[in-house]
Amino acid sequence: MIDIHCHFDMAQSPEKYISDNEKKMIITIGMTNLPSHFQMGIPHIKSYKYIRLALGLHPLLAKEHSQEYSKFKQYTNETSYIGEVGLDFSREGYSTKEIQMKSFEFVLDCIKDKSKIISLHSRRAEKEVLDMLIDKSISNAIFHWYSGSVSTLHKIISADFFFSINSAMIQSDNGKKIIAEIPRELILTETDFPFIENGNIVHVYQYLAQLWRVSVSEVEQIIDSNFKQIITNIK
Repeated sequence: MIDIHCHFDMAQSPEKYISDNEKKMIITIGMTNLPSHFQMGIPHIKSYKYIRLALGLHPLLAKEHSQEYSKFKQYTNETSYIGEVGLDFSREGYSTKEIQMKSFEFVLDCIKDKSKIISLHSRRAEKEVLDMLIDKSISNAIFHWYSGSVSTLHKIISADFFFSINSAMIQSDNGKKIIAEIPRELILTETDFPFIENGNIVHVYQYLAQLWRVSVSEVEQIIDSNFKQIITNIK
């Protein structure tokens, strides 16, 4: 199974968390919220086969970004994964909108000529994130926990970007509506640990099996194929 977006560095015992996933052969992509967090974590995951660490600049930490820019540039070539990055124009993040826009543009400029997989935060800023990706000719991006409009969703689909879905989405009417609109070849799975209580990828696979009227093993094959496709794009 595949967990394309989690925050195992925020676990009570990150070592146990990633060791357990390694034993279960769960491909796990850990996000970081700042490059300094990536710097601390990367030495600890290099020996694992199924565990990866992404380089992030989280929009809700925008006030800390300027002092982290040099580290982001420094570590860009240390991983194929970028995240969590993006924009947040919700009530929680709106006050730093301008800083976020500058930071996200900085991130995209750093990676636009490189082969990376990007995990995107886009709460209340889905259209702006999409527009900036297109403007910078970015491909191979994943919209994590998409919660925007269906009209913008279709524009993202037309641009061939991926979506990672989680157990919280399958428990809400809006989340189910969004998932039903996404072509199965653009779907990946995530836990967003620890932000979703009891987030379980198995439940997501079971839900997709019912939605698509296929077996759980067929869902596993589809998600695995999607992941292989996005990996192929960075080689």
